[in-house]
Amino acid sequence: MSRIAQAVAAFAGRPLEEGLIQRHLAPLFSRVLASDRIYLANHSLGRPLDAMADDLAEAVSVWYRGLDEAWAPWLAEQEAFRARIARMIHAPRPDCIVPKASAGQGLRTVLNALPGRLRVLTTRGEFDSIDVILRQYAAMGEIELRWIDADSEGSYHVDALIAALEAGVDLVVVSMVMFMTGQLLDGLEKLAVACHRHEARLLVDAYHAVGVVPVDVQQLGADFLIGGSYKYLRGGPGACYLYLSPQVMGEGLKPLDIGWFAKEETFAYERPDPPLLKQGGDGFLESTPPVFTYYQARSGQEFVQAMGIERLRAYSLQQLALLRGLLDAEGIGPMRGGDGAHGAFLSIYAKDAKAWVQALEREGIVCDARGPWLRLCPDCLTREEEMRTAAKALGRLRRSTM
Repeated sequence: MSRIAQAVAAFAGRPLEEGLIQRHLAPLFSRVLASDRIYLANHSLGRPLDAMADDLAEAVSVWYRGLDEAWAPWLAEQEAFRARIARMIHAPRPDCIVPKASAGQGLRTVLNALPGRLRVLTTRGEFDSIDVILRQYAAMGEIELRWIDADSEGSYHVDALIAALEAGVDLVVVSMVMFMTGQLLDGLEKLAVACHRHEARLLVDAYHAVGVVPVDVQQLGADFLIGGSYKYLRGGPGACYLYLSPQVMGEGLKPLDIGWFAKEETFAYERPDPPLLKQGGDGFLESTPPVFTYYQARSGQEFVQAMGIERLRAYSLQQLALLRGLLDAEGIGPMRGGDGAHGAFLSIYAKDAKAWVQALEREGIVCDARGPWLRLCPDCLTREEEMRTAAKALGRLRRSTM
């Protein structure tokens, strides 16, 4: 049994509790917990397990030992990566998962695969890496781009997206959890049904959802889903993925973004014209894969799977409710999050949010800001004492700027 499995087994299915976490889980993170900073940026870059370095060392060691023979274990790890993501999002089979270096790369794969000049519908609330790709495709005349704005309170609603389908849309691109405010977009299943009724495709950005809330792509009904590992899956940058539904693959969607690993016989070195590609998601593979990223992502994915999303979510909501109460007592606000309608972080509206981040950094508290929103995200390792310290620091900061 691995160290991760042993640590999680100590909970015997019980809910998470700080004392047990510090006793059984914290030792899995001894390297990162050696810092005395209060880390509340887990929504930006997740804290890695000690095992991550060991997993990377394994990838290096098979290279040293086997040289060219390292390809067998390396490619096996790629398939293990695909299988872990498939289980996590309830994809029906591993080849629905196509490894990518970024979520944006997954979006480009979809934009380049769908035929014609696409009519794309999206929101003003998408993350910059997605937003800039859509804008550039539109600027180059590759797509026609339309936007849905937030309501007067800064929230987005699927009904507005559904109404916009009437004007003719080929692809809807929307986040499951909005990156600025943490809003969990309700009704995506209804949106998927409406998209298909209007012969449109639905692409969901789940970067702020996977590892935070249960995600079932089959229940969701999305045609495509993009995500990655460096936030809540604790896997660092580069280990991203594109999900393709079996329905989309079964309809014969042809990829443009491919490499030689998508060839039907990768190592036959034959060159039929047009190329013969593998079946299913394997036909969307690209060139020689960045195999170290799959090792890098392994421990974080295993940890989240062992803990269980439902248990992590319950504890996250408990922590966020406590932190929100502490911030309320300090007069901090307006604020969003800490309930079932939001993801794993709190967002505090502040015109000088970036200055607040810098001031907190000087006190050893790490968080970040996106636009006018200061974002705070504890993870299961965050202690109550740390949240109390952060809340008091924010209270002092607020009073000093009044």
